[in-house]
Amino acid sequence: MATIKRTAARYGQFGGFSPYGNMTVLTYALATNAIGAVIDSDSVAAIAAGDVIDLGELPQGMRLDDAQIIVSTGMSASITGKLGFKYSDGTDHSDVPEDDAYFLNAGDLATAGRIRAAGSKLLTLPKSARLILTIAGAANAKVSDLNVVVTGELKGPR
Repeated sequence: MATIKRTAARYGQFGGFSPYGNMTVLTYALATNAIGAVIDSDSVAAIAAGDVIDLGELPQGMRLDDAQIIVSTGMSASITGKLGFKYSDGTDHSDVPEDDAYFLNAGDLATAGRIRAAGSKLLTLPKSARLILTIAGAANAKVSDLNVVVTGELKGPR
């Protein structure tokens, strides 16, 4: 029986300083106050159904592998959310279109627990993007505490 070794096993690795790759974990905190407004944001209004919360930047060249939402203290009853991305420059990309539900669609944000991504595609961002959480179901009217964790490989600009 032959032993076959792939010669391009590290193809596309950015940097090359570590034999273990360029795995990155980005964490985004989302907390709301007693009236349901996002703390440390540009709004004092409570989160409403249909609101899009910009959680922060996803860097250009990042391959999006996985995401999870850790709900420590849930939002108001029946609130759900979609987790995805849109491009920072406001212009969609034909090869990798924006997707507001890339990671998750209709995740329960009212119940404490861990929500894992449900997507079935793997993509690399051709330009910087914003991680967005789109709220559905109801308005938030209480204190809540969530953390969004995105994992992926930094492959660098192409």
